[in-house]
Amino acid sequence: MTIATIAGQSVHVNEEGFLTEYDEWNEAIAAELAKDIGIDELTPEHLAVLRFLREDFEANGETPTLRRVSSVGGFDTKRLFVLFPKKPAKKMSYVAGVPKPVGCV
Repeated sequence: MTIATIAGQSVHVNEEGFLTEYDEWNEAIAAELAKDIGIDELTPEHLAVLRFLREDFEANGETPTLRRVSSVGGFDTKRLFVLFPKKPAKKMSYVAGVPKPVGCV
């Protein structure tokens, strides 16, 4: 495990840059992580998705898939591709500070 400084805070990350300690995440870190993947500003809509991912992860112990975010979280799949272009499941989990979803390359 590596320690990185994000938004002025020391956090634990894996080799791909995903946070490995759930409690180290906050919205300032999320904003910096979002910039790393080309999202200039997190809107309330982005934050709603990120909060769902974190709550679902905490409740179930695994990162929700794109399908679960859509079906259980109620977020439109096409809209998720707009908010988190190209690989939304991977990008959402990266910014939300939860592990990459199982099966996500």
